[in-house]
Amino acid sequence: MSPASASPVPAGGGGSAALRHVAIIMDGNGRWAKRRLLPRVAGHRAGMEAVRKTIRAAGELGIEALTLYAFSSENWRRPATEIADLMGLLRFYLRREVAELDRNNVRLELIGDWRAFEPDIVADLDAARSRLAGNSGLTVALALNYGSQDELARVVRAIAVDAQSGRIDPATISAATIEQRLDTAVLPPLDLVIRTSGEERLSNFLLWQSAYAELLFVDTLWPDFDQAALESAIAAFARRERRYGGR
Repeated sequence: MSPASASPVPAGGGGSAALRHVAIIMDGNGRWAKRRLLPRVAGHRAGMEAVRKTIRAAGELGIEALTLYAFSSENWRRPATEIADLMGLLRFYLRREVAELDRNNVRLELIGDWRAFEPDIVADLDAARSRLAGNSGLTVALALNYGSQDELARVVRAIAVDAQSGRIDPATISAATIEQRLDTAVLPPLDLVIRTSGEERLSNFLLWQSAYAELLFVDTLWPDFDQAALESAIAAFARRERRYGGR
């Protein structure tokens, strides 16, 4: 599916553009579990159900691309037991959900250094992306072992290699040169970033892509996020006027 091919959500509002690409920092699983006196893994399991609900809702609402911050490059600092739980849940999700994603015409993209995961997870990710590659509905991009600073460093290194070899003239390097090499190059421009749980920072997520995106911070913990929460976020986006520095 090309970035221009889907029908965008009409955002309405004075001067607002249509909403095509939403990204979510899915935060609050641990706090959700703690409030219920449950282990953290229970929060992550509930968060997986929120992923299912949100993907289904995004498809029904006509959003073209949904990027989910599933595992950051900084998440490796968490306790080994929690990382093992997260990897187990990722395995379970991939194997259980790919058929439903296929039925719902969802296409899968992956961003980040996801090939650093265990070989069986990499194989499952490859298989899921291959199976869903021909679909033309919602594109779900999973950010796995992703950090925006690392992404930009990789792009800069690649451009430097091309400049050193003469394949690119340094004088011609522009913002477009960088954008074409980002992990998200196959996705439409980012319109809206939502972070759940009340935290108000980007946490090394889509820093370049967020330059003119609208940012929305909500108190809802990620496991409680659902279609109503997504619709509320879309309504908030619709009320904003995007000026891109023009006035």
